[in-house]
Amino acid sequence: MMSKPEVHRTAIVEDGARLGDGVRIGPFCHVGPEVTLGEGAELLSHVVVAGKTKIGARTRIFPFASIGHQPQDLKYSGEPSTLEIGEDCMIREGVTMNPGTAGGGLSTTVGNKCAFLANSHVGHDCHVGNNVIFSNNVMLAGHCAVGDFAILGGGAAVIQFARVGAHSFLGGMSGLENDLIPYGMALGNRAYLSGLNIVGLQRRGFSRDDIHSLRRAYRALFANEGTLMERMEDVAQEFSDHPIVQEIVAFIREGGKRSLCVPHADA
Repeated sequence: MMSKPEVHRTAIVEDGARLGDGVRIGPFCHVGPEVTLGEGAELLSHVVVAGKTKIGARTRIFPFASIGHQPQDLKYSGEPSTLEIGEDCMIREGVTMNPGTAGGGLSTTVGNKCAFLANSHVGHDCHVGNNVIFSNNVMLAGHCAVGDFAILGGGAAVIQFARVGAHSFLGGMSGLENDLIPYGMALGNRAYLSGLNIVGLQRRGFSRDDIHSLRRAYRALFANEGTLMERMEDVAQEFSDHPIVQEIVAFIREGGKRSLCVPHADA
């Protein structure tokens, strides 16, 4: 049975805030009047949660994080946008997350079981999946999408409207200005596609057959013959019964506002 919320005497919880069972709010925190904290959520100390923000059960937020303050967008004019963070997330020191804007659907969302290490940033109108890891100082600009199990290395920066595919890896200090395919690995400034995230695939238990199929599909997609779209259609047909390859095909077909991150010409 869950216990009642515990609020330190130095914390400020505005009237209207909703606190689930077992919530713990430490010293010098400030919780706004439209905030919802799920069961067992914890603000350790010096955490500010503002705006129309909902935080899922058992998510822990560390000191000096700023969650839900108005977007860093000069076009923002006070529209009632939202930020929703899932369950079992870890949000470390100095992390900033902003709600949405009228130009991006009025919402920012973060999935379950994500880890945001110190000083990382989630911009307005972003949509982050489940089990995502942001290392220290990762910068995610507005309107970005990050798929499940993606990992972004320390100091990596992602440009506005870019997509980071599921199970992909963006290397530390990389600057991503194009879409990174699912299962791909990108490195450098500006980032280029350097292969598949083989280590991540192995760690998450993908079979040797799955990894072999992905390798074959990757080589076919980024060969020198024909156009990318022609090669993609060939891969879609050849690997029609391989769901993980079809994820990459669907990602490319869906498209976005950015071009696709591809290997160096001499790779």
